Order: sequence, then C-alpha cells, then structure tokens
Amino acid sequence: MKVYRTFRTALKGLLRNPMRAMLTTLGIVIGVAAVIAMMEIGAGSSAAIRKSIAGMGANVLDVRPGAASSGGITFGAGTTTTLTPEDGEAILKECPAVRNVAPLVHTRTQVVYGSRNWVPTFIYGTTPAYLDVQNWTIGEGAMFTDRDVANANKVCVLGQTLVRELFQGQDPIGREIRIKNVSFRVVGVLGRKGANMMGMDQDDIILAPWSTIKYRVTGSSLEDTNQSAASSSDSSVNTLNNLYPGKQPALYPERSATQAADNPMPVRFANIDHLRVTARSTAAIPAAIEQMTRVLRERHRIHGEEPDDFSIRDMTQMMNTLSSTTTMMTNLLLSVAMISLVVGGVGIMNIMLVSVTERTREIGLRMAVGARAGDILRQFIVEAVVLCLVGGALGIVLGHGGSLLVRMLLRWPVETSPAAIAAAVLVSAGVGMIFGFYPAWKASRLDPIEALRYE
Repeated sequence: MKVYRTFRTALKGLLRNPMRAMLTTLGIVIGVAAVIAMMEIGAGSSAAIRKSIAGMGANVLDVRPGAASSGGITFGAGTTTTLTPEDGEAILKECPAVRNVAPLVHTRTQVVYGSRNWVPTFIYGTTPAYLDVQNWTIGEGAMFTDRDVANANKVCVLGQTLVRELFQGQDPIGREIRIKNVSFRVVGVLGRKGANMMGMDQDDIILAPWSTIKYRVTGSSLEDTNQSAASSSDSSVNTLNNLYPGKQPALYPERSATQAADNPMPVRFANIDHLRVTARSTAAIPAAIEQMTRVLRERHRIHGEEPDDFSIRDMTQMMNTLSSTTTMMTNLLLSVAMISLVVGGVGIMNIMLVSVTERTREIGLRMAVGARAGDILRQFIVEAVVLCLVGGALGIVLGHGGSLLVRMLLRWPVETSPAAIAAAVLVSAGVGMIFGFYPAWKASRLDPIEALRYE
C-alpha cells in the first residue's frame, strides 16, 4: 500500500507539467531508439553474412589426398591417389557428426553447343549429394540420380552462366552439349548463387556424375588446366622411333578412343580428386574432423606415428574472422547509441534538480506533516524511473519502426532482437535510478523549516 501511494504521488507530480515531462523523456526516446535500430540492423547484417557463408559452405570440410614425394622432393597436395568414393561412404556411415558427403572429380575444358562454346570455371564430377553439401537448389529440371552415377550416364546440370552463354534465352532442358567431344544431355539448371566472397562466379559451373567425368572425359585426376587448349601430337609422323621400335609389338589391338569412351573398363580402384563433407553444425566441425581422421587412417592402414596421406580443410577461420568483424562493427554502433542514453540521463538529472528546486515548499510541507526522508527519496526516484520507462517504451516503438523503414527503403537486412528490447527496458530503468538518485537524495536532505520558508 505504501508503494502504491508513493507511485501515485510521483505520477501526480509528473502530470503537473506534462510538456516538461515529455521533453525530459526525449533524450531517452532518442537513445533507446538508436540502440534498438542499431542492434536490429547489426543483427540483420550478421544473419546475412552467416547466410552468405552458409551458401559457400560454412560447415563444409574438404578432404584432399596427401602429397607424393621422391628423393626428398615433395610434389604438393593432391599428387597421390589415396581417396576413393568408398571412403566417402565410410565417412557418412561411421561419422555421426557428418551430415553428407560428395566425391568430386575436377576438369576444365571446352563446352560446345551448336556454334557457341565456353570454358567454365568449374566442371565437377560428383553425386546428387553435392546440392545438400553446398546448400544449392535446382532452378529448372532435376538433378541427375545415383543410378546415373552408377551407370556413368552422360547427363549434366548447368549453372546460370552456362545457360546464358551457350543457349542465349533458349530452354536448355533436354538439349545436348559437348564436353571434350563427349555429348551430355542437360537435365537441370542450378539456382542462381552469384559471386562468392573471393569474387569468383559460382554460377559458371557444370555438374555431372563423377563416374562419367572420370571415365569418359578426363581419364585422370585433378585436371586444373584447360584440356582443350593442350596440343596433341600427330602419331602418324614417321619418326626414327617408329622406324626402329624398341618395344615388342602388342598381341592384341588397342581400343580406339571411341571404344574406350563408349565402353569404359570397370576398375577396382577409382580414385577421386577430393571429398566435400558437410558437418551437422558449425559446433560439430571439430568432432567431424576427428571422426573422419580416425576412419580414413583405419581404411588406409596408417599405423602409429605414420603421417596422414590426406588433409582436411575447413572454413572455420574465415567464418570466425567475418563474425568478429561484424560483432566489432555492431558493438561500435551500439557504443555510439549508448552515448545518446547517457545524454538523456544527464537531461533527466538536470530536470529533476530543477523540479526539486521548484517544489521545495511542497517537500517541506510533506515533511512537516510526517513524511520521512525515505519517502521523499522514493518519490523522486520513482518519478525519474517512470520518465525513463515511458521514454524507453516510446524509443522501442520508434527504433523498431525505423529499422523496418530502413528495410523497406534501403533493402538492408534487418532482424528483430528481443534481447535488445529487454536490454533497452533494463537500461532505461537503470538510467532513471542512477541519474535520478542525486536529485532525490538532495530533496530528502532538505530541512523542513528552511523548505517552508523558501520563496
């Protein structure tokens, strides 16, 4: 009951000068609105960056073959043939922290359709799991199937850049293109992704079954150069070696290139360039790396202190760098907005001091009829807190509305932050108590006799 009376008395004191009370809260309104707007815009920017990284593969791990060496000379990563599609199947089966795995075979060569040609940045032989690993979607048509991979069918899926350069507005679904003189039927078109964070066009890509790229197109691993630009020697030239051969003639005629492409010979060991793995979450990346290392060492029969014949790469460092940059910018904007709250608090303290001076006779009269110093202290603190809470509520509405307006007009990403709203309420109450304490304390220390004599 005592708290209720104090609260009612404080409200009556504020309503005597409503215009002054509104102007007093203006600093808090602006400060809280700036905090809310900055927090929501910062949260939206962070979410957009996380989405961008997820599109690149925030949880993606690359498992690459190790490096071959001879006579103390190391030839670099990927120069050994240690990874197979079966390794990917074992990782998916035995590693709980792994969500999906896609084998990859690279090549780069000319693609021809009709009278037009193009050399894509990426030609990947893979499986349908690649879409899930890279968080990609199909824009038109459909993805090739696991049956196409098993049968080495000549089907492919194109990126948007290939569709634009080769077909120029025509529907590519069902049409045939040639990759290194091998015909592929287009079964789907990938959704648009745009450039990645390094500026490379992610839509300049072709996906096909890895078995088809491996057996029908490349015939070898990790071809990064433009194969169509490589010069081929004419075997019909009658050189001295052909006149006097140094090797025994073959007992059986060699198969032509056409026969080898149409009827690939099954092999027991089919190496791939690398495996692309996605973890179940960013937090699961260390566990996924540990589990994959254990599985691959066991499958490759690596014992004791022997070095790994593979390497695992992740994007954690890039993601942490971008996240820390975004957090730093958000905190900087928040610090600037907090200055407005401090300025608003100083304004409230000034107005409360003026109010104490104006109401000196009232304070003396209340103390003369029995009010204690604690009652006067609580009354003025409640007045300051009410002013700040009202200003905080108006600031929340104004800040949220401002962030929505920014999203509508500027198309900036914005994300509502309940934590920022709760923090704004607490900060408003704290500012009222901190900056309202001194005027309230000064009012409670007045001498009743002197207060009643004050003119």
